[in-house]
Amino acid sequence: MSRLHLPFCGSPDHGLSRRSFLGASGLAGATAFATNMQVLDLLKNPCLAGELKRQQKSVILLWLGGGASQLETWDPKPGRPTGGPFRAIQTDIAGVQISELMPKMAQRLKTTAVIRSLNTRNADHGGGTRLMETGRAMEQAIDYPDLGALIARELGRADSQVPDYVSMYSETEGRHKGGSGFLGARYAPTFLTDSMIPPNIRRPESIAEVDHQERADLQKLLAKRFNEKRYNASVASHGMAYERVRGMMASEKLFDIGQEPQAARDFFGPTQFQEQCLIARRLVEAGVPFVKVARAWWDSHGQNFETHLELCADLDQGMSALLDDLKQRGLLDTTLVITLAEFGRTPNINASLGRDHFASAWSCTLSGCGIKGGSVYGKTDADGQKVEEGEMKSGDLFATIFAALGIDPKKEYQIGARPIPIVDFGCKPVMDVLA
Repeated sequence: MSRLHLPFCGSPDHGLSRRSFLGASGLAGATAFATNMQVLDLLKNPCLAGELKRQQKSVILLWLGGGASQLETWDPKPGRPTGGPFRAIQTDIAGVQISELMPKMAQRLKTTAVIRSLNTRNADHGGGTRLMETGRAMEQAIDYPDLGALIARELGRADSQVPDYVSMYSETEGRHKGGSGFLGARYAPTFLTDSMIPPNIRRPESIAEVDHQERADLQKLLAKRFNEKRYNASVASHGMAYERVRGMMASEKLFDIGQEPQAARDFFGPTQFQEQCLIARRLVEAGVPFVKVARAWWDSHGQNFETHLELCADLDQGMSALLDDLKQRGLLDTTLVITLAEFGRTPNINASLGRDHFASAWSCTLSGCGIKGGSVYGKTDADGQKVEEGEMKSGDLFATIFAALGIDPKKEYQIGARPIPIVDFGCKPVMDVLA
């Protein structure tokens, strides 16, 4: 197993994707001896920089906060007591049907793998969310990073001037921020709450540009002197985060959909979620490794079918436009788009015409980078009550995601004397959905 020792404060692969760097022709041998400065010098080469950009992989996570119903999206059961009022419709894959609430995605499944066999066993909002963010159960002894932080660590680049991890907030999502855990502040999310543009990233007009630069130089000098005499991993991590903030100040326009032509904005749609999908495309195109777009609130204990009629329309439009736009720009081969929640919803319909929390047999999707499009993995029984074939745990899903991105699922981090595998013990990728 490959191991990475923390704190990581100067290794050649610190901010540079191992897969991206080694993939550049003729450079595999050089990396074994390159110092961090040598790596950055190499990045100044226009040909290499262009090749790295082409190879750079990204993830867009469409988070369905509260728990979307698999029966009203990816695994319908029409005509069954649990099926509800909506039909199943044919997709562009022979013999595969999804809910009629997703008509646009029904014609785009050739780029998508549908997983119908998640059994994650935790149907509590807090515990389920943490499980599906990190791929493993919580432990008191260690603070695990979430998927976004892990992707930022593995795919982020030292020379990047854009954030490594952006999380966009939906008004009813509950303000759950995720976190970078033991990876430190360097890989914490840029969390957008009240606006889709990060707050406080503009230089105040009262501070001249020269003063702004001199303050930055002073901060670097003080941090350098402190580290020379008393190295501290937390201080180093915050220093790197500070540098990334400075990069963000030059990236403000990336978050502004006003920079897009009206035709592009109309193509995605006018809702907050659809506009955030457009911003997500702008961010990955600029080199951001991980973007989370949250759409809530799917927690339909009552009036499940009216709720999903509205929310699925939003998801169907935003997701289909995102996949089309990425494909047209040549980015879908390097961008993995995930739909995921903390759990699904019960096949049984309650007295309030709702569906309750359900983690025993539910669905998600993977599209684009490294994925065998047009595939359906796993099977639930006739009423959707249990998994009949291909049961998948959260850790198996994480291992599959890493494998699709070219990240070794057997990789380990070293926290003190303890090795921490990047995915939970015993979990492995599902090869049937990998290209």
